[in-house]
Amino acid sequence: MSFDNVYEAITEDNDARWAFGTGFADPLSGVDTSVPSGVDGARLAAYCLMLGDDALIFSHRLQEWVSNAPELEDEVAIANIGLDLLGQARLLLARSGKADGTDRSEDTLAFLRAENEFRNVRLAELGGGHFGHLIAQLFVFSTWRLALFQQLESSVDPVLAAIAAKGVKELAYHRDYAAQWLVRLGDGTPLSHERMAEGLAAVWPYVDELFATHPDELVDAASLRPEFDAVVEQALTAATLERPEIGAIAGVSGRTGRDGVHTEQMGFLLAELQSVARAMPGASW
Repeated sequence: MSFDNVYEAITEDNDARWAFGTGFADPLSGVDTSVPSGVDGARLAAYCLMLGDDALIFSHRLQEWVSNAPELEDEVAIANIGLDLLGQARLLLARSGKADGTDRSEDTLAFLRAENEFRNVRLAELGGGHFGHLIAQLFVFSTWRLALFQQLESSVDPVLAAIAAKGVKELAYHRDYAAQWLVRLGDGTPLSHERMAEGLAAVWPYVDELFATHPDELVDAASLRPEFDAVVEQALTAATLERPEIGAIAGVSGRTGRDGVHTEQMGFLLAELQSVARAMPGASW
């Protein structure tokens, strides 16, 4: 590789060989990680933690589909999408550890936190459904996250802006992949249409949470809703599907994933995700 760290990699224009998770131990090694003047380091760290947790947790859910997708080509595609998100998680968690001054590593943040310390949206942790469920979850997640990262490309923090710029290219593919399956299943056979509608109904109660405001958000989440709704409407029309008329699922005393309150599935997910790191602290492979 012609670069020494991940930051150089995402600022390279012509190197298509690079993939997250290879050839480096610290994703931000050699990068100026000082917090820009006028930026609250604690708030920046909290926000990067949220976005990193979204990517980490959903990446784990996607990995569960490797060897379970309907076709080999889709197993490869889903694995690559999961790898993209894992790479985003590495960068964002590392940025969080630098911005708050604790210098906590990505591994520390991923493997050694308790469930109530994770700040991901609850949509990311949902699992156990059929393929139509996964496509609905991926379509909603990537449509929302793409709109968010497009705004973060102009972030005053140059590290976050660079991460977002790389992520936009990946998320555009993620959304396109999910949208194609959404249309194929929705406008397919009666059974595939039914399964796709079931998938949308299962994830829809968690959509409003994506656009809820939070004190540590650096982007007005509500401002993303018009673009999200426009994309969803276009895709659902092509798929001959109806937008589910289902209310949002409530949090606990108004607290949801961003506040560390999760679904009952989250504990099982973390037990698997963190098992090796907790069983063999400090091990490397």
